[in-house]
Amino acid sequence: MAQPTPTVHGGEYAERGEYHRELDHAWNYRPTYLAKLREVRRYLDGLPPGARVLDAGCGEGVLVEEYASRLRIEGVDLHYSSARVRTGALTALPVETASFDRILCLDVLEHLPFNDQLPALKELYRALVPGGELLLSVPNLAHLQSRVHFLLTGRLIRTANVSKHPGDRPVREYLEMAAAAGFTIVARHGIFPTVPLLTALVRHHPSRLGWLHGLLTRALPVPGWCFLNLIRLRKPI
Repeated sequence: MAQPTPTVHGGEYAERGEYHRELDHAWNYRPTYLAKLREVRRYLDGLPPGARVLDAGCGEGVLVEEYASRLRIEGVDLHYSSARVRTGALTALPVETASFDRILCLDVLEHLPFNDQLPALKELYRALVPGGELLLSVPNLAHLQSRVHFLLTGRLIRTANVSKHPGDRPVREYLEMAAAAGFTIVARHGIFPTVPLLTALVRHHPSRLGWLHGLLTRALPVPGWCFLNLIRLRKPI
């Protein structure tokens, strides 16, 4: 009998455990993370059964496990491996060329150094079939509160500390890199416009004020003002 594949934790998963499985109610990113997952699930639910999907930088593989019975989905992560997740870097994906119909890359690029981001996008492009799509989510260094802060102080507000997000960029630069990698932009969706004062309230009370987070996103859906952008990118035929 084959032995089960052991789960291996590295990086932040060695330190924090499988924190995406049981979300901390005090996590200030919690409402944005949940809003992102709702959009990603809507996207995956619209795919035909059996579509070949790669979740690149999938962490614990939450979505991989959730959709394994409907899609041909697998995960790759540099710091986590299990029965459904292979160890691999975005800059050298352990997959064949043109082997996936869709790829997810959710909140991953900002964790890479600047010089690795374009090579990573080119690897994701390589792994897609012609006509395939990449669903990319990235935090936006130039979100609304950050822009206001820059006007007042001359400094942008980072989306996380530099050790966690060394590749922090305004979303416009990610779009330019995606085009340089060969992608065309299909659609773009913003989550959480960071209105000053209201943003601080949401971040201090992420569970209690999740409704306000949703209200702001519905009322001011300007991607350039939002903390997070979800971007659909297509590899031309």
